[in-house]
Amino acid sequence: MDYNSDLIIIGAGPGGYKAAVHAAKHGLKVTIFEDVNVGGTCLNVGCIPTKTYVHSATFAEAVERQQQVVEQLRGGVETLLSHPNITLVREKGVFIDAHTVSGYTAPNIIVATGSSPKMLPIAGADSPRVVDSTGLLSLRALPKKLCIIGAGVIGMEFASVFQRFGSEVTVIEYLKECLPMVDSDIAKRLRKLLEKRGITFRMKTAVQDLSEIDADIILMATGRKPNTEGLNLKAAGITLAPNGTIPADDNYQIANCNSSNSKLFAIGDVNGKQMLAHAAEMQGIHVVNQILGIEDKIRFEVMPAAIFTEPEAACVGPTEDQLKETGTAFECHKSFYRANGKALAMNETEGMVKLCCEPNEGRILSAHVFGAHAADIVQEVTAYITLNATLRQLRDTVHIHPTLSEVLIEVN
Repeated sequence: MDYNSDLIIIGAGPGGYKAAVHAAKHGLKVTIFEDVNVGGTCLNVGCIPTKTYVHSATFAEAVERQQQVVEQLRGGVETLLSHPNITLVREKGVFIDAHTVSGYTAPNIIVATGSSPKMLPIAGADSPRVVDSTGLLSLRALPKKLCIIGAGVIGMEFASVFQRFGSEVTVIEYLKECLPMVDSDIAKRLRKLLEKRGITFRMKTAVQDLSEIDADIILMATGRKPNTEGLNLKAAGITLAPNGTIPADDNYQIANCNSSNSKLFAIGDVNGKQMLAHAAEMQGIHVVNQILGIEDKIRFEVMPAAIFTEPEAACVGPTEDQLKETGTAFECHKSFYRANGKALAMNETEGMVKLCCEPNEGRILSAHVFGAHAADIVQEVTAYITLNATLRQLRDTVHIHPTLSEVLIEVN
């Protein structure tokens, strides 16, 4: 059939717009649909606004700066999508069939619709004082008492920020420890530090009725759900997995699609594989590379993540407990910020690095860190892991003095 685009993308979040720009620069004609704001959740109501709060001195300053930062970055995305090979359609993309979306046709279609906050169906959840992360960011008055349900990334970041602003913060978590994706030793140390700063944690606690909670605002930070409603996926032969995600294979091609006339892909949160903005970006680039016939060596199993509490926490690779569970032979090396000259000079002595590697200072397997600029430190280790480097090679790499990154070569 005659196609009017080489690629259709539904959703202009990090995965969608990065894929569109990458494809356009390589000569593909792209149509991208977005019915809200370009940039997706991360830019508009997620990572970027949250980090604006993290780096603001007061709540009032955060509220003022948030929209300025978002609008500036959103404008940058709009500029990128003005490429002559890209058509931005400001409406919701809906499947007509496996190669047609809202009147546009293409042999390749990417679903990149992201996710939205998931609210627990419990008593009191319909109260106006119960909000999701978007609702919390839209507050114009600092809550005196803030209760957060969930000690994952979103819950921990907001707990840290609002306690610093002056709120009395309580975090309620069903699991025995916060941040399950982070090494338990690191997570516990971070939680204890935040407790010393005044945050109350109630671990191993199930919430039955939100109306019983003494708080001005209750943040529901209990995960996210994929955005698939209204896409008419059935018309394209797409069947959702039991958890509501769009199943995709290792190359992000939709796995259970019965279409043979076009290639359909799902990237980012909607496929449920790695719910991180940077994961969506790289998945989109990988899909476009496949369409173009370009071989890349992106290692999606090496996926760093960060939690922007104060101090930060970050990780890449399996935890110590996970390595033990799989019977992997490894050795663990630690170092502490209090012995680092730059950390002392910055008055940021609270922090720890844990590196796991194969025996005899062999191939690096993982890094789990908390402390100032933990995300930057883990990013360095991510490069070593991606290249299958050893701990010995890391030690042999010259590090600028004085820098926080010297904690990596100080592990013992």
